[in-house]
Amino acid sequence: MPQFVRRAQPPLNFIPTAYNPLIMRLVKWTLPFLLRFRIRPWLPAGIQRIEVDNVERLVELYEQFEAGKARFIIAPRHVEVDDPLSGLYLCSTAVAKAAAAKGIRLKQPVHTHFLYERGMTIWAGKGLGWLLSRIGGSPIRRGRKPDWVGLKAARKIMTDADMPMVVAPKGATNGYSERLGQLEPGVAQLSFWCAEDLHRNQRQESVFIAPIGLQYRYVTSSWPRLAALLSKLETQSGLPPLPTDSAPIEKHCYLRILRLGEHLIKTMELFYARFHHKTFETPKLEDADSSYEYCAERLQQLLDKSLQVAEQFFNLPSKGTLVDRCRRLEETSWNCIYREDLPELSTLSPLERGLADWAAQEASVRELHMRIVESFVAVDGQYLAGKPSFERCAETTLLMSDMLARLDGDKLPGRPRLGLRWVKMTVQPPIEVTSRLADYQQGRRAGRAAVGVLTEEIRQSLEATIER
Repeated sequence: MPQFVRRAQPPLNFIPTAYNPLIMRLVKWTLPFLLRFRIRPWLPAGIQRIEVDNVERLVELYEQFEAGKARFIIAPRHVEVDDPLSGLYLCSTAVAKAAAAKGIRLKQPVHTHFLYERGMTIWAGKGLGWLLSRIGGSPIRRGRKPDWVGLKAARKIMTDADMPMVVAPKGATNGYSERLGQLEPGVAQLSFWCAEDLHRNQRQESVFIAPIGLQYRYVTSSWPRLAALLSKLETQSGLPPLPTDSAPIEKHCYLRILRLGEHLIKTMELFYARFHHKTFETPKLEDADSSYEYCAERLQQLLDKSLQVAEQFFNLPSKGTLVDRCRRLEETSWNCIYREDLPELSTLSPLERGLADWAAQEASVRELHMRIVESFVAVDGQYLAGKPSFERCAETTLLMSDMLARLDGDKLPGRPRLGLRWVKMTVQPPIEVTSRLADYQQGRRAGRAAVGVLTEEIRQSLEATIER
């Protein structure tokens, strides 16, 4: 049975940054171990090596930063929960080594401040909040529009801190190494704010954005491991084994993934039709370009109906992209669970506490609909059909594994490991922001347009790093 919050919780208070270089050095010392071995069920790790292209671009930015000539924000892709470990390696090891090779002396340890999603401490524990604070992290409530406390702290760090800033423009993971998800405007907005603050204070530093591509690959294509995982998922889903034939194991796994995906869609459609009274229009197979497009249309309809269940409970509109709707639901649910509108929970009467707990339980139940959708917002038939490589097959299977684990009661699913991986990081040419400030300051509409243009430039830069 899925696990839910049973009682109302205290507010998710802001965790101020309390950077400690000694703790950062300790984390850097343990980094090889963290990359290779799994220390938490939800952190697969197993990263054998990391390759960094064009790291000298970051070295130059750090040199200008420490000379008081530039401020910059690093904008990396956000694919999986392992990304922070790769980012830590980039700054603390790759940049430090490249700078030393050039005879450039940078402050040690080479590091950054960074934004992290405040909800991480919910599923990973309060200890993570303490650690992230000590290694330069500053929290943000991604569903709160706007989270002025988090944004004000980030703006201050961006303008005045003695380390640069890291913000993932994607905001959340999508699980696909070869597909870039929807970007959010936060990186562009923070950059313009920084340029604006520097100009107001008559400071001469230039502001840059450094897009960082990140892509995972398996060292070896372990199809037998993937086949074993598919067998487990088929058993969980009530699917009989697919008879083997003379086809190669790669094709057999691919067909099993398609069959499992279609079975999950059909099962979830029946669930929402029976228990939530949703009506599904089955697209005509002959109207689709392929069976993949047929399944993709059914999946998108299923995700929409799933979100509607939660939105109707919270009386929210069903508007915007799936990502926008997920963020709106997350924030509304948290407002019912982490109660900022109540005094100390211990001072409530039994009646008041009982009602608060009831509201939290119901919100937690509805939030599960959103969590399932969140795992599949980037999924469509074309990703797998266009190139059924081991990486793409593994990524799609792991997303289905996450879903089944959540339905089975895992609040934070532990991902099966399908083999050791290597990571390629690509430092793209820095995007200069200061010269665009005049356009940004032409008024509210012009400011939004400037943010949009800059966000699109970041997207194009990150897109160029993806090897398909």
